[in-house]
Amino acid sequence: MKFTLGTLLAIPAAALFMTACNNGSSTTETKDSTKTPTVQVTDVTIESNGVPLNSVIAFNDDTATKKPVIVIVPEWWGLDTHVKNVAQRLAELGYFAVGLDMYGNGKLADNPDSAKAWATPFYANPKLAYERIAAAVAKAKTYSQVDTSRIAAIGFCFGGSCVLNAARLGAPLKNVVSFHGGLATSLPISKDLFTASALICHGGADKFVSPEEVATFKKQMDSAGVKYVFKEYPNATHAFTNPAATATGKKFNMPIEYNAAADTASWNDMKAFLGAELK
Repeated sequence: MKFTLGTLLAIPAAALFMTACNNGSSTTETKDSTKTPTVQVTDVTIESNGVPLNSVIAFNDDTATKKPVIVIVPEWWGLDTHVKNVAQRLAELGYFAVGLDMYGNGKLADNPDSAKAWATPFYANPKLAYERIAAAVAKAKTYSQVDTSRIAAIGFCFGGSCVLNAARLGAPLKNVVSFHGGLATSLPISKDLFTASALICHGGADKFVSPEEVATFKKQMDSAGVKYVFKEYPNATHAFTNPAATATGKKFNMPIEYNAAADTASWNDMKAFLGAELK
């Protein structure tokens, strides 16, 4: 099908492209068997090569079935409110969600320069993202609530590139989903390694990912015989799923903004994709 990942390695636009880019509480339980399961969101430290990744996990208290795992890789800003909200929503859907602190030590960028500096090593060495996603998966597998045979990773902007590259490197994931992620990469693609099926959610007005990059990505995926679905949302710019994108774009003069219609459509596309593939 179609698809590609992004490791904008050493491409000037990569830096800009990325720019677009709780401790859990629970509600009082009742004896009603039809009650909505309570979601717990909890801080957790994941170790990766000596680096503490100050992440979050979220899952509901329904113990009837084991839960598929979804690792969430943030935009290049770091593990922010957006990702924590995504983890909460995925837990409400019955998944065991891990919001990954990709940079380590809970670092959050408040400007594009810092974000670029922290994201660049992951583009230069895609294996670094692979290792941290693998560490998150290993941590998730220590929880009794988890079905260790059903594991996926999703990512936003920078995170979309990371999950696609991890799949290219052979990460044992059933599925990957990229939301407004970069599609250019220096990594080769092989069906023997890229065993995950992929969903690409791309903004039709994304100025950080060129039509040529989209075409190259699709050609690579098709040539390798990798299973993928490519969705394009009209008038959606880079970072279209993040409600903070519009203000961030104005602050730093970036062509990014939140698009409620594309956000809803891509979320529903992800739910249908993972529901069919992972559950």
